Amino acid sequence: MGTLLFYITPVKAQNKPSASGDIDTSKTKGLGLLAAAKAATTIKPYKEVVPASAKTMKSFITVHQVADRYLFEIPDSMLKRDILIVSRVDKNPAGFTIPLVDIGYAGDEVGKAVISFEKIPGDKIALRSLVFNELSNDTSQNGMARSLSGRDFQSILGTFPVKAVNKDAKSTVIDLTDFINADNSVISFGIPFIRNLLANLIVDRSYIDDVHAYPNNIEIKAVKTYNMKPTPIGGTPPPISYEFNSSLVLLPSLLMKPRLADPRIGFFSNSYVDFDANPHGVATTKYIMRWRMEPRAEDMEKYKRGELVEPKKPIVIYIDPATPKKWVPYLIQGINDWQAAFEKAGFKDAIIGKIAPVSDSTWSLEDARHSVLVYKPSDVPNASGPNINDPRTGEILETHINWYHSVMTLVQNWYTIQAGAIDPRARHADLDDELMGELIRFVSSHEIGHTLGLMHNFGASSTVPVANLRNKAWVEAHGHTPSIMDYARFNYVAQPEDHISEKGIFPRIGDYDKWAIEWGYKLIPEAKTAQEEKPILNKWLVNKLASGKQYFYGSQLDPITNDFPINSTDPRDQSEDLGDDAMLASAYGIKNLKRVEPHLIEWLQKPGENYDRAGDAYTELVNEYTRFMGHVLRNIGGIYETPKTVEQPGTEYELEDKVKQERAMAFLNQQLFTTPYWLMDNKLYQLSKTGFTMVTKVQKKVLLTLLTTKLPLLLSEEENFPGKAYTATAMLQDLHRGIFAELPPNKPVSAYRRDLQKTYVEGLIALLDPKTTATDNDALSIAKAHAKMLEAELRKAAARTPRGITHDHFVDLSERLELALHPKSV
Repeated sequence: MGTLLFYITPVKAQNKPSASGDIDTSKTKGLGLLAAAKAATTIKPYKEVVPASAKTMKSFITVHQVADRYLFEIPDSMLKRDILIVSRVDKNPAGFTIPLVDIGYAGDEVGKAVISFEKIPGDKIALRSLVFNELSNDTSQNGMARSLSGRDFQSILGTFPVKAVNKDAKSTVIDLTDFINADNSVISFGIPFIRNLLANLIVDRSYIDDVHAYPNNIEIKAVKTYNMKPTPIGGTPPPISYEFNSSLVLLPSLLMKPRLADPRIGFFSNSYVDFDANPHGVATTKYIMRWRMEPRAEDMEKYKRGELVEPKKPIVIYIDPATPKKWVPYLIQGINDWQAAFEKAGFKDAIIGKIAPVSDSTWSLEDARHSVLVYKPSDVPNASGPNINDPRTGEILETHINWYHSVMTLVQNWYTIQAGAIDPRARHADLDDELMGELIRFVSSHEIGHTLGLMHNFGASSTVPVANLRNKAWVEAHGHTPSIMDYARFNYVAQPEDHISEKGIFPRIGDYDKWAIEWGYKLIPEAKTAQEEKPILNKWLVNKLASGKQYFYGSQLDPITNDFPINSTDPRDQSEDLGDDAMLASAYGIKNLKRVEPHLIEWLQKPGENYDRAGDAYTELVNEYTRFMGHVLRNIGGIYETPKTVEQPGTEYELEDKVKQERAMAFLNQQLFTTPYWLMDNKLYQLSKTGFTMVTKVQKKVLLTLLTTKLPLLLSEEENFPGKAYTATAMLQDLHRGIFAELPPNKPVSAYRRDLQKTYVEGLIALLDPKTTATDNDALSIAKAHAKMLEAELRKAAARTPRGITHDHFVDLSERLELALHPKSV
């Protein structure tokens, strides 16, 4: 799931659209924004501007359609009110999507901004862009609130002459037609990457298609046609037309009390520069994203007593009417599965999945009042659960979940490969509808978790002992992972003889998920501000984390960049893994892959079709094998990073156990660097586009990672954890014994092993180059000593080996190392 950033640019006068998407006023019909700002108009009588023939639509701002012009009548009470604008694709060009990103389908969000209207001199209304990235609530003599309010002058996107005044209604009429029709980053694409692909708006092929008003939002449909920029490979694509739906949503006047984020529990959040948090400077404050969940006034005392109550406004998520009917019950169940979690926060029936009321003419997929799971006819094998939230507080206002049709291909491949050895239902070209429905249910629950504000918890699966994953009674009672927000798909550790049912195979909403909802949504009535909540929330976390490992949160964010994807050194924070021991879990997983691989053709062939399904499944099987290697690799040089407050015992940083790192290296030598011939399926190679090169690429990638990334990391850990670390020298020695296992007994070296040994030597030579390895780093010294030892071994081995390919291979490698060690003497 990605988060789109605010992208609003003040309007400038220019001849062509800039990369930021400023408006080309010279090419728009009627008055452009700059022209509108300068135009001197006379205010006319209201009935002359808004005739009786006008089509009037009432909302928080009344919209009048007069011929092809759209007049917005803004009540005085709505001036300076914060309005959220969310733009989505309503209709996309046939057969076209934005390259490199999964954006461009109907329902995709492409822009977001907060605006307000206000009166300015000259009988004009200004449209301001609002940005909420700084905080100060301290209005005292020592606080920064007064200074900050004086500095926070918001940009003006455009000004509009007052056309008429409705004195009875105390409202002002302006014409927004030209603004809506223009190319701007408020209504259309607001993402810089996409705007850079577009050349310019074609005015005579762009128009407002419809405007519809609801009580708290206004929906605008606008068709915009663009010329495309030339492609990098030459040629210019033809123009493209999009229909955008832009929702203007009135933000609440009564702000929800925000809740401060905490790195020990995973919620999406908005960040602010906080001038109150640090008395001698500034700090970063984060408010979590969550729905407004409150009891009805008459139930508040019951809530305080700990009784379950229904919320004043439950979360309702509708299923897109375009969704195939047979999948609707499973998607609804995936939504309703979260009800039990909200009960931990004191609310019953807090979230409800419903079939869209297609017979209700007032219901619309685009209506921002409604949250919808949108079914997309796409070949993208994915799903995502974004949300629209109030940037002032983090309050989630609505969600449009993206559900791509081809996600079923993805889950079928996962299930066939990960569960094929233990569930006969996985052994078919097409899974039966009941099984596919249950797979859809788990994916929908995961995406709903995101819409509730939850981030991925990549550490959840690491809290479960591997032995428990094979214990039928335990795993069926508790599930294989305590969080559905982990990327832990199916129980690949369970063996056929364990007889585990689907209760122990499928992921489910677990203990961590229920705890996260409790922490994020349980009200603290006695606290009046977010800061007053902080000690209470901290106490909850300290106590809960002390009560069991299952409540651990492993961040999805990189600890250095604080962004996604994760690039952590913590072995616990990994995707697609299971259990507390990657070596043991992966060994079980490989045993199951060996059971599945020989049957791919048998299981997945269909009359009248080729063998592409089996080929795709083989690719997924190698991908699964690759993930196992990555899980193990993370243990080498691993450092546990556990955020803590002073009330919690222990350290925040802890080195991975030395013995465990040695086991990881031994595992890679045995399962990866020793040629895995069991993955060599010559029959399948002859029938589909597969090949063993997929495996050799994995070998080389892991090998070079050990030499270029893990070696310097281990050197650093030797300094920081003296006597406890798995040293760089020890790792090189263990790796050497695995890669060159044929040397002492002078065994013949296979082609695959010769290729791997060449990669090793070239990686070692790269470390000897001062251009790539810092001369003041011990990595160069260790690499040079190791290269000298290996060169001598290879020279002796060549002398003992009969002439042939193995002999020539040893001579070649010896000479390469000699040249690298003594470049001037050769």
